[in-house]
Amino acid sequence: MSSPVVIHPHFQRRIVALMAFTVFFSVLNGTMFNVAVPDIQQQFDLSPTEVSWVVTGFIVVFALAAVTYGKLADIYPLRRLITIGLLLFNAGAILGFFVAASYPVVVCARLLQAAGGGAIPALSLLVATRFFGPELRGRMLGAMASTVAFAAGMGPLIGGLIGGRFHWRYLFLLSLATLVALVLFRRLLPDEPRRADGFDLGGGLLLAAAVAVLLVFVTQGRLLLLPLGVLLGVLFFVHIRRVASPFAPPRLFAGQLYRNGLLTVFLAVGPVFGMLFAVPLMLRDLYGLSTWHIGLVIFPGAVSAAFFGFLGGRLADRRGSVFVIHLGLALLLLSFVGLALATGADTRLVSLVLIVCYTGFAFLQSALAKAVSTTLAPRHSGVGMGFYNLVFFTAGAFGAAMSGRFIELLMYFDPAAQVVAHSRHYSGVFVLSAATVLVAAWVFHRAYRHHGGPDQDRSGG
Repeated sequence: MSSPVVIHPHFQRRIVALMAFTVFFSVLNGTMFNVAVPDIQQQFDLSPTEVSWVVTGFIVVFALAAVTYGKLADIYPLRRLITIGLLLFNAGAILGFFVAASYPVVVCARLLQAAGGGAIPALSLLVATRFFGPELRGRMLGAMASTVAFAAGMGPLIGGLIGGRFHWRYLFLLSLATLVALVLFRRLLPDEPRRADGFDLGGGLLLAAAVAVLLVFVTQGRLLLLPLGVLLGVLFFVHIRRVASPFAPPRLFAGQLYRNGLLTVFLAVGPVFGMLFAVPLMLRDLYGLSTWHIGLVIFPGAVSAAFFGFLGGRLADRRGSVFVIHLGLALLLLSFVGLALATGADTRLVSLVLIVCYTGFAFLQSALAKAVSTTLAPRHSGVGMGFYNLVFFTAGAFGAAMSGRFIELLMYFDPAAQVVAHSRHYSGVFVLSAATVLVAAWVFHRAYRHHGGPDQDRSGG
C-alpha cells in the first residue's frame, strides 16, 4: 500500500486555513437560506410544497455532488475538481442575485450552487486523507469539523440579519467571497497525475436516482417513492458487481469497520440535524423569540464548536479517533437528555446545553472522518470518503424530516394539543434522539472495540 502524498508543513498550514475558509462559506450557504424560506414563499406566492424545493432540491443535489466528486477524485486531480466546484458555486450565486426575477430561476441558482458546493466539504476530507499522514490527519479534520459546526450555528444568525435588514437575494453575495480561494488552491495543491480508471456512468446514474428518490421521500413524505428508491439501490449494487470498473468496488462495503463507520455516521448525525431543526422551532413556539434572538441562543454553541473541533482533532491524533468518538457520543447523549429536561426552562440553560451538544458534534465529526479514512485503500479513498459524505448529508436530511414528523405525530395523539406544540412534544424528540445516539454508540463499539489506541492506517488492498 502506498503512503499519502505528504506536502511541506508550511503548505499544509496554508491549506488548512484555506479549506476552513471555503468550507465555512459552503456550509453557511446551506443553512442561512433556511430562514429566508418564508420571505421567498411570500414574494412568489408559493405553497409550502412549492417553496420547499429551495431546501429539498439543494440537499438532494449537494449530497449527490459530494459522492460524485469523491469518485472523480480517484481519477482526476483534486486541484481541478475544486476549481470546477468553486466556479459552479459562484455561478449559482451570480445567477441568484442578478437574475432571480422568478421562482424557477431561484431554484436553478440554488441547484447550481449545490452542484458546486458539494465539492467543498467532500474534497476537504480528501485533502486531509491524501496530503496529511495519519499522525496529523486529525488536526486537519478537526479544523474542518470546527468550521462546519460553527457555520451551521452562524447560518440562521447571518441569514436572519441580512435577510431582515436588506433582502434575501443578498445572501447569494456572500458566496462570492470564495472566488479568492480559486487562485490560492491552484498555487498550493500539487498537480497530481490523472489516473487510468474510467468513470462508471451507469452506476453513477443508478446511485443518483436512488439517492434522489429516497431524499425526496424523506423530505416530502411521499410513501410511494420508498419502494422505488429501494429498488434503484438494489439495482445499483447488482450493477457494480457486474462491470469491470464500477462506480464503487463491491469490496469497499465488505469491511466491517467501514460499514459500521458509515452506520454510526447515519445514526449519530441524524439526531444532531434533527436538533438543529427542532431547537429554532421550539424557541419560536415556546418562547416567542425572533429569528435574531434564536440565533443568539444558538451562537455560544457554534462558537464553542469552533474551539472544541480543533481540540477533538488533536485528541484524535494523540489518543486515537476511537477514544474521541466515544467521548463525542457521550457528550451528544448527555446534551439530548439535557435538552429534554431543559425544554420550557430558561433560554440560558438551553444555550448552555447546546454548547455541550455542539462540542460533541465537533468531536464526532473530526474523529469519525479520520476513523473511516484509515480503513480505505488509497486508490479507493475518493469514492470511500464520497460515500461518507453522502451518508452524512442524507442523515442530515433524514434527521430534520423525522424530527418534524415526530413533533406532528405527538401533536396528533395528544388531545390537549391544538395548533401549536407543547414542551413535551419537543422533549419527546430529544428523548428519541438520545436513544438513537445510544444505538450509534453500540454499533460503533461492536466494530471498533479492539482499535482503541492511536490510529494506524489499516487500508486494505
